[in-house]
Amino acid sequence: MSRFPASGPPIDRVPMNGDHGADGAPIRLTVLTGFLGAGKTSLLNRLLSQTLVANLAVVVNEFGAVGLDQLLIETASSDGVIDVSEGCVCCTVRGALVDTLVMLATWSRPAGAPPLERVIVETTGLADPTPILASLMTHPFLCEAYALDGVVTVVDHLAGAANLAERPEARRQVAVADRIVLTKGDVVTDAGQGPLLAAIAALNPGVRHVDARDGEGLAQRLFGCGVVDPATGKADPARWLGSGASGHGGHNSHDHTHDHAARDHSAHGAIRSFAIVQAEPVAWEAVVAFLDLMTATQGERILRMKAIVHVQESPTRPVVLHGVRSYQHPPAQLAGWPAGMAPETRIVLIGDHLDETYARDLFAAFTGGLRSDAPDRAAVEANPLAVPGHSFG
Repeated sequence: MSRFPASGPPIDRVPMNGDHGADGAPIRLTVLTGFLGAGKTSLLNRLLSQTLVANLAVVVNEFGAVGLDQLLIETASSDGVIDVSEGCVCCTVRGALVDTLVMLATWSRPAGAPPLERVIVETTGLADPTPILASLMTHPFLCEAYALDGVVTVVDHLAGAANLAERPEARRQVAVADRIVLTKGDVVTDAGQGPLLAAIAALNPGVRHVDARDGEGLAQRLFGCGVVDPATGKADPARWLGSGASGHGGHNSHDHTHDHAARDHSAHGAIRSFAIVQAEPVAWEAVVAFLDLMTATQGERILRMKAIVHVQESPTRPVVLHGVRSYQHPPAQLAGWPAGMAPETRIVLIGDHLDETYARDLFAAFTGGLRSDAPDRAAVEANPLAVPGHSFG
């Protein structure tokens, strides 16, 4: 688990978006995922045919028995496509994936060639993307060399609804997505698309959909999912957090719920999202304590966390947070609140069997919010049974 310093606001940078300028800019990394047969490879080929990003490498993971080291040397020096084989990218070859990303970031390019700008990691159809995201946050070199540009999940109209109903891997791929690409739309009627769209909305409300049949400007719509909008060059946390990120100003955490998230936890394996919102600024050390305890008690249930925090110590400069399971990316501080966005703390949690009531009560306990029949911070910290083996201070 990566723990934030509790003494004050974080360092002044935005490491999730890659907007560091031409010199020394981190490599933008896109995770391309989707269930078996959804059409990931076809989509990837179309992306590669576009010339928006010239300095791009692709890491493809499929099951196979190809020797990794020899293949890396041959393909890395030819067409820039690297095949990480012999297992699933989220488990048996996770170490190999890390080694591959390190190699790409440190690879000496020919004299006069521009630096590598982007890497796309295509996962197998059975992969859970969260271990890949965790590696980007916890590996000391990767978290500096790469900036997560987003998770793109491919879902097909033909089998997508059934996959989401039956396969936990498909549900997790949709839940953590920043973009959903819908394929095979020509095989179903508009009315027949309803169940799939409803299932996606239950897992990830507000996620942006892209129809694969509309190929014009595909790269522009799938890349640039970070905090900084590549079209404007300005920070846009509302766009990054999703449709639930804007508006609702002045609501406290005990007032705000998202009724559009699925309330029937059995329908999609208890994967759902919700947002904790508070207008009043909060102490940085209270946020640290809340996230520390959340990851200690609920870490394996947190598929993804995105947040913008209205910090007491620096109320004019919001802090951006991003986490996966028990891991937290180093926090970042924006230069100021974006125009049109009211200062507030908004924590979006996407989880599997994640207890929303517990999360809201815990946030209220550490930030001084009011929650009926819930302990305050002193009660939480004084209770030796609150988290076995965990101590405060």
